[in-house]
Amino acid sequence: MVDVGSKAITQRRAIAQGRILMQPATLELVRAGNAKKGDVLGIARIAAIQGAKRTADLIPLCHPIALTRVAVELSVDEAGCAVVCSATVECEGRTGVEMEALTAVQVGLLTVYDMLKATDRGMTITDVKLMEKHGGKSGSWLAD
Repeated sequence: MVDVGSKAITQRRAIAQGRILMQPATLELVRAGNAKKGDVLGIARIAAIQGAKRTADLIPLCHPIALTRVAVELSVDEAGCAVVCSATVECEGRTGVEMEALTAVQVGLLTVYDMLKATDRGMTITDVKLMEKHGGKSGSWLAD
């Protein structure tokens, strides 16, 4: 792992986002709350939070970080026929939380897939990216 011992402890925040594309009938199940496995958005939100907390267990050489906040939003994009997941992760530490935010989004979207795969195996997880990061020596960064 990279030695971060000499880095200053600062407030750090990262926001990531992604989407899962699906058939209109599948999206209607999500919107109406009629999926066979239950509340898709609620369960995916909890899974995303767990994903952020377990990032160091999943990504080799990723530092375990004491997170101070994980906020996950899942929404239905009717026009794009998708569920959008956004994760904001914060800590006070020596290294950033970009990986935790990205992992949260991926785990949340994978959970949506798992809960709906019997209805629509052709769903596509796409556009997962870091939207912004703040804190540390390099300061702030915003996606174009």
